[in-house]
Amino acid sequence: MPSTSYRLASYAGGSAGPRAGIVIEDRIIDVERALASLDTLTAVGRGATVLEVLAQWDEMHPRLRQVAQASRRSANSFESLALEGVRLCAPVLYPGTIFCAGANYRDHVAEMSRAMNLPEEPDPHSLGLKPWHFIKPSVACVRGPGDRIALPAYSKKVDWEAEIAVVMGRACRNASVETALSHVAGLSIVNDLSARDHLRRAGVAPDSPFHFDWVSQKSFDGALPFGPWIVPLEDVGDPSHLGIRLSVNGEVMQDSSSSNLIFSMAEQIAHLSSRLTLHPGDVIATGTPAGCGAARGRFLEPGDRVSIWVENIGTLTNEFTR
Repeated sequence: MPSTSYRLASYAGGSAGPRAGIVIEDRIIDVERALASLDTLTAVGRGATVLEVLAQWDEMHPRLRQVAQASRRSANSFESLALEGVRLCAPVLYPGTIFCAGANYRDHVAEMSRAMNLPEEPDPHSLGLKPWHFIKPSVACVRGPGDRIALPAYSKKVDWEAEIAVVMGRACRNASVETALSHVAGLSIVNDLSARDHLRRAGVAPDSPFHFDWVSQKSFDGALPFGPWIVPLEDVGDPSHLGIRLSVNGEVMQDSSSSNLIFSMAEQIAHLSSRLTLHPGDVIATGTPAGCGAARGRFLEPGDRVSIWVENIGTLTNEFTR
């Protein structure tokens, strides 16, 4: 790992928090205090929260690399806490907007077509189609690593969806595919939970524009576990070839790679930015691979423990209750 690498996190420890911290190996360094010791405070903000850091990404990112490098040269360069002694929160509390891509992994689309006895779908690019997203509310849905999440009482078929999350670090409007990733701060992990038994509204005609209930299916309390941190984009490696794996109680359910994305991360950013301005701290959940519960007829139960691993990023784990 390069000496300047770090992980950007939100943490709470003792009476403090949530605050921005950078994870170096098994320690966490408070961003605001570290920058104060370097005398690099800005007029915009001091980096007390991750949103403050992202809002000043061009200035903050090189400073945090400087802190990471100094910390690796000497463990006593900055005051730090043992990672095991703090509670990690969702890395962004709270994103301005959360965009979630639908039907965006080739293996997942093929799996669902088989499950519903439908013909294999063509590549959307060949039809001139663009990426498709829905929005999740931030405060209600976002939960952190290790949080226990109550399954919604109205659903008996809550499904898991492992996804790589793009976290924006620069404002972005009408970006090209070629420049889209230059607006990204880093990548993280989300679980885009879905209440599969509430996709359609009973008693409403299938061809009605009001047939689908996206709020009940996608936007219940705790519907987006997020974490454990943000890895700066240049520390991730090739974002188009990242392994992604989800297990339930240790049993692997999803095991794929971002090489199976239909619309790349850059294509998603470019399309969304053609419709509205993306802002620092906005999050794009880029789609889920094959292995969801819907194709298996298996759904989350109280007591289930779900872990999502993404290559070069880390592991997000949550337990579910009723």
